[in-house]
Amino acid sequence: MKAGILDLHQEASRVLARLLPRLEQELFPAIQQDPQAWKTFAQHLEAHFDHLFQLYHLLYGTRYDMLFHLENLLKSMAQAAFDRPDDLRELDRQREQDPLWFLSNQVLGGVCYVDLFAGNLEGIRAKIPYFKELGLTYLHLMPLFKMPEHENDGGYAVSSFREVHPPLGTMAELAQLSRDLRAQGISLVLDLVINHTSNEHEWALKAKAGDPDYRDMYGIFPDRTVPDLYEKTLREIFPDEHPGAFTWFEDIQSWVWTTFHSYQWDLDYSNPVVFNRMSEEMLFLVNQGVEIFRLDAVAFIWKKLGTSCENLPEAHTILQGFNAITQVVAPSILFKSEAIVHPDEVVKYISPEECQLSYNPLLMALLWNSLATREVNLLSQALEERFELPEGTAWVNYVRCHDDIGWTFSDEDAARLGINGYDHRRFLNEFYRGRFTGSFARGVPFQENPKTGDCRISGTCASLAGLEKALTEEGPEEIELAIKRILLLHFVVMTAGGVPLVYLGDEIATLNDYSYLQNPKHKNDSRWVHRPVADQERYSQRMDADTVPGRVYENIRKLIELRKALPGLAGGKLEVIDTRNGSVLGFARLNQGENLLILANFSEREHAIPEWVVRQNMLDQKKVWFGKPEFSENGTLWLPPYACVLFG
Repeated sequence: MKAGILDLHQEASRVLARLLPRLEQELFPAIQQDPQAWKTFAQHLEAHFDHLFQLYHLLYGTRYDMLFHLENLLKSMAQAAFDRPDDLRELDRQREQDPLWFLSNQVLGGVCYVDLFAGNLEGIRAKIPYFKELGLTYLHLMPLFKMPEHENDGGYAVSSFREVHPPLGTMAELAQLSRDLRAQGISLVLDLVINHTSNEHEWALKAKAGDPDYRDMYGIFPDRTVPDLYEKTLREIFPDEHPGAFTWFEDIQSWVWTTFHSYQWDLDYSNPVVFNRMSEEMLFLVNQGVEIFRLDAVAFIWKKLGTSCENLPEAHTILQGFNAITQVVAPSILFKSEAIVHPDEVVKYISPEECQLSYNPLLMALLWNSLATREVNLLSQALEERFELPEGTAWVNYVRCHDDIGWTFSDEDAARLGINGYDHRRFLNEFYRGRFTGSFARGVPFQENPKTGDCRISGTCASLAGLEKALTEEGPEEIELAIKRILLLHFVVMTAGGVPLVYLGDEIATLNDYSYLQNPKHKNDSRWVHRPVADQERYSQRMDADTVPGRVYENIRKLIELRKALPGLAGGKLEVIDTRNGSVLGFARLNQGENLLILANFSEREHAIPEWVVRQNMLDQKKVWFGKPEFSENGTLWLPPYACVLFG
């Protein structure tokens, strides 16, 4: 070791050699009762402590009390290991033998709100046969933890991570649900909101009461001096609610860091107590049977003066730290990042050591872009340049989700294709609001800025794809085209690789629900237009091929069955094919000895693939697994409107 420079590998070994006997002594009664749990924990700790120590040192190495907090963290981890149920320990062993299980073509995700889809957790349990019918192996339940009754940001203002929101059920019911799902091969996925808590959380209430230890867990300031310094470089997330990133609270005579809403108090991760306490909450949930965490608002969790306080290196360190902790206690756990930021930043959260999964907002946005423009240039470019991920990771690809659509493509990428990013976003917003000539969409603006004209788009898949307009204003031909658009989008998501995710309700072509405008709690948030109560009448029609819900459901089921039948659709490797047609997306999937080629026509017109492209890719010699391509006598391939074709 050079003077003044620590050898962290050596220090990690020394620290573990000191702390492990202390832990063993303190936990002696538990060890006597369950020696195997201790043996497994100690083995995992020895394997991963070096990495965990380095991460913890990066965050808190300048603090005099770092080792004190580190020891407390290890105690919590050991206790969670003892508390871990036997069936989950078995799951850990299985997943350690097959760590890339989520890359299988058998994996299919679904997402829903508990109350909107089934009333409560017991209702969700009753829906397990339906989840099996659809083919789900991954069920993401939207935020279900205790939350304020009125302002709660759709559940993302958490009042307790250890309590289910009372109308939805209990924590015991959640644990039972996880077991029932797991018995049917379905992994439970939940949100872990790590940037903030509700202002009604126990920690916030104690901070309000003046407890200095809890005040130190949040960004709380007595005057504007420090907030003003930060706001020189911060952007406003929801300026309509409160300008800036801080809110004044009269009752505590303080400014509180509130990035998103005034009732969501940002945690201060520069305090190791925050990291430790959130780790404890996470491990508690792990032991209830959660298998995958969607980490919310990951870009914002570290603050540093003079920066945007977004996507800072320390945010990545924290996520890696959470991952290292679960590798010790519950190695079956996966993390999924939610970072609606520039594409260059999104990929930085994805690695085996950080988040193994990540939402792919760019793919979602560019699918809708291609439908509006009838051009696949931006989409093809993104698939070629921005789709590849590190080994052992995967995209979660989706057509729609609970959130709005933000046009997250890179302006630099657009410029290379001669597209002005600002103008193009204005066009897309107008198109999906139904204000552009020839638009088929019925979307609703979200967070519209009158000054800049900027906004994002809310709406269900079916309404955005033209079904709502076709049913109310047009006729059978347009209904047919709308159905084809819905299937086209799901076809790409099912074949592109990674984990496909169905926003439940889309499989039966659910339309926009404008009743949110009559709900005082929801009327100012247009995202509720695509968060309706599950339409039981539409679900009852899913087996009736003479109905629109039945036609959509039948075809999406065929896509799911096709994906599960073709091992070549596993993993995430993709190669873009130049179709020589600006409206036709082409890509190849090569995996497990299979060579699959996918074509998708993003236009309501018939389009041709030249003979030499057909010959080069041997399309005329391949089996057609899906779709109805037509070859002319000269070898040209013709694709009908919105055609989806899979060759193998």
